[in-house]
Amino acid sequence: METEHRKRLWMVKWQVLPSFFSLVRILVGGQFNYSIPEELGNGSFVANIAADLGLDVATLSSLRLSAVSGSGKQYFSVDTETGILSVYGRLDREELCGPMHSCVVHLDAIAQNPLELYRVEVEILDVNDNPPIFPKRQVRLNILESALPGTRFPLEWAHDPDVGPNTVHIYQLNKHKHFALDVQTLADGNVFPELLLEKPLDRERVHVHQLLLTAIDGGTPARSGTVQIIIQILDVNDNVPVFDQSVYKVSLRENVPLGTMVTKLNATDLDEGSNGEVVYSYSSSTADKVRMTFNLDSKTGEIRVKANLDFEAAHFYELYVQAKDFPGSGPSQCKVLVTITDVNDNAPKVILTSVTTMVPEDALPGATVGLISVTDRDLGDNGQVWCQIAKNVPFKLFSTLQGYYKLMTDGPLDRELVSEYNITITAWDLGSPSLSANKTILVEVSDINDNAPRFEKSPETVYLMENNAIGALVHSMKAIDPDSNQNARLTYSILDNNDSKESPIFKLVSINSVTGDVYAQHSFDYEHVKSLEFHVHVQDGGSPALSSNVSVDLIILDQNDNSPVIVSPWPNTGSTFVEETLPRSADPGYMVSKVSAVDSDSHENARLTYRLLRRTDATLFTVSPETGEIWTIRRFNAKDSSKLMLGILVTDHGKPALSTTLTISVTVLDSAADTLSGASSSIGYFDFSTDTILSLIMWLGSISLVLLLAIIVLVFTVWRNPGCCSSGKCCPPKLTYSISVTQAQLPHQSTNGHASSLQLDNSVASQTPYDKCSNSDLSSSDFLFLKMHSPVVPWINIENDTSAASESVQQFSTENALPAPEINQVKQPNADWRHSQAHRVEVNSSQYLEEEVVQRDVRRDVQREAQREVQRDAQRDPQREVQCEVQHNVQRDVPRAAEKDPGVPRRVVPAKPTAVPEGIESSPVRVPGEQSWTPRLAVKFPPHHQATDYLHNVYIPGTTATLSGKSTSEREGKKSFITFGKKKKSGK
Repeated sequence: METEHRKRLWMVKWQVLPSFFSLVRILVGGQFNYSIPEELGNGSFVANIAADLGLDVATLSSLRLSAVSGSGKQYFSVDTETGILSVYGRLDREELCGPMHSCVVHLDAIAQNPLELYRVEVEILDVNDNPPIFPKRQVRLNILESALPGTRFPLEWAHDPDVGPNTVHIYQLNKHKHFALDVQTLADGNVFPELLLEKPLDRERVHVHQLLLTAIDGGTPARSGTVQIIIQILDVNDNVPVFDQSVYKVSLRENVPLGTMVTKLNATDLDEGSNGEVVYSYSSSTADKVRMTFNLDSKTGEIRVKANLDFEAAHFYELYVQAKDFPGSGPSQCKVLVTITDVNDNAPKVILTSVTTMVPEDALPGATVGLISVTDRDLGDNGQVWCQIAKNVPFKLFSTLQGYYKLMTDGPLDRELVSEYNITITAWDLGSPSLSANKTILVEVSDINDNAPRFEKSPETVYLMENNAIGALVHSMKAIDPDSNQNARLTYSILDNNDSKESPIFKLVSINSVTGDVYAQHSFDYEHVKSLEFHVHVQDGGSPALSSNVSVDLIILDQNDNSPVIVSPWPNTGSTFVEETLPRSADPGYMVSKVSAVDSDSHENARLTYRLLRRTDATLFTVSPETGEIWTIRRFNAKDSSKLMLGILVTDHGKPALSTTLTISVTVLDSAADTLSGASSSIGYFDFSTDTILSLIMWLGSISLVLLLAIIVLVFTVWRNPGCCSSGKCCPPKLTYSISVTQAQLPHQSTNGHASSLQLDNSVASQTPYDKCSNSDLSSSDFLFLKMHSPVVPWINIENDTSAASESVQQFSTENALPAPEINQVKQPNADWRHSQAHRVEVNSSQYLEEEVVQRDVRRDVQREAQREVQRDAQRDPQREVQCEVQHNVQRDVPRAAEKDPGVPRRVVPAKPTAVPEGIESSPVRVPGEQSWTPRLAVKFPPHHQATDYLHNVYIPGTTATLSGKSTSEREGKKSFITFGKKKKSGK
């Protein structure tokens, strides 16, 4: 009894001591261990984690401490303000761990800022809160009266869910003279009661015995449970079944299939007949879970697997089997111990403890993305787990504690290349065969404004048809920014060096700042603006913002918006009607007139074609489609009308084509008087304007006055200085006469019927100095001549600028200026328009031809006369050295300067048409001083004509000479239409 009392006292002390040291903390390798008793109330204090970690309470709230249980159910919580770990919910050790002696709850204490992990283990200590309980409140035993003393009868165990000292410690039986209690201790420390027969039984005296069995645990205070045992004394059945082993030990793999035989029990009964038939059954001490897992055959004693085995759920099973004979004699018992061996049947499990799913693309290598834990329920090598991720991603795993990893960046990130990563984490154990598990984490890369927008093309060339509508879409600028969201939100603008909204570029084009659409703010005219260059600026919405520029070349395309304008022959103001004359004796191939037109457009829109629109007689005339020259096809006969009308249509090659018309009235003259009349009428037609006539008179008068004054001055000088040449001081003074042409315009007919003009080159001036030579020995009748110094005569030049108006056509000044005629303005042709040789304007080309011949004769006569004067001087004074230079080159255009008035009629000269009889041809020559090429008309007459007779056919209106081919007598003997009715005027 004393020994038993000491045992109880020791057990009480063992139970009390943990309650005092339940909150003792042990820190081993970064792991915190705490111990608390079970059944603590909700919110009960467990530990102060903040104090144990040495954290500052002031900064504790920013760390956001939390506790995560590995089992999934939360039993504890952490106060983020104080760092105290407290109980969260009911803690029942028996529910958490069952019969296991050690009950530990694993926690992960996580600090979010910065991200840190601490491992915490809380041991749940058992409290004696469960009394021992027998399976039944009453047990009946049948014992033969022949049972011998010392026979043992196993009794049902009392079950106590508590463990350690709080489980069943002792059994007690009330005092009885036949029976005693014997308590057996197993290898695992458990005890079970057996009823021991001490004295022989006598059924005849007592056939029923009642006993009370009490089970007491070792807790403080101790708890107990009782069961009533009723013993029925049976008649003699001398032998009971006996097992060949009292304990059967079997080892099974956890993955054995259902129905696998565990073992076969064998019990024998020496009795015969029905008393020897053995029946197997589970004793009451066998747990229900065991009964559900294993099946016992009552006749054969075979034990087979009934349910799936799981090493992780139970490592071993205890089966208690009893054998009885058929008459129901006292049973004999045996114990079957089934040990379950582990099989690698559990794959590792990857748990995402804390993961950041958004990482900036400028994160440095080594930045923590998340925390990962890996577990495996198997044991040994089957539970050893390794973890890795694919090598084709810029991330890596870093092991912190056993089973815990950090997911970190392992290289630079670029969202524009890869915007998100599917990181697959693979965990595998060391079992055979090895099992593995995968876990995929989606990590998105947040954008940083590290890419400047760029244009698809640089530079950009766009095209726009002229005459566009204001606000028309010119082009859509497209820029690309690989960034996203606000960093890729682009804003377009037009750059200008002045940085002012009043800059001319902003008046021409504008841009939509959001879409990049460029709009025209001005209706462009190809004839004024052919191209435009500007710069487009694009900027993203990042911080700081990035930008780029592109140069845009806007090419204006020509549209056929200008009709051809006839410039020669010039119609009368306000009409499209001109008159021409020709003799009835004109041969086939006679050029009646030449129509010249210009078009302000370019390329095909400016290429012109001439054709006859209407004509009185279709067999008389033809027109060259390229040059506009009108030719006779046949000779005139008596039946042909003397008044013919021709309609000339000038068409460009644009789409749609534009055209203009000119009506030419051709008067056929039969006699010389008619010819003069026709010529006069033609001249009058061109001089229809009063201003033009007045200008001609003034010009001619000015030239005559200048020449007269020059002669008078020279004569007077010679008369006053007779010894000039003999003294070697010939021509000391130089009288300079300035001839300046500032601007001239040629009138022509516009397509709208109003008079317009072609502007000539301005700022052209020339000075024609004349050197006066005198001789004291010469009389007043001696011939004087003038030497001209490099005169420059202005010629027709079509300019681009239509804004400047000329104030005078030609101004010839000596001392007094002449009034200038009124000038009309016209829209000028396009600057880049180029006429072909056939389309160049021929202004007064026939007049220049005539003048060249006349001036050649004049120069010859002047040179002859000068030579005679020199000879006379030499005869009078042979010793005198004549130092006067003989001028051989007289400016031929000065006498004709006034005749450049547009009103002077163009006289036609026969030339070869497109299709004319053989022998007629034209050869192009360069007219001196003119900027365009015009054909010098030359006629190859048929064999019966003489080529030298051509010049006498040309009459120069307003001149005093005719062209000389042969002698004067020959010219008078052969008169043509041009010279008919005209007499040679003697020169003064």
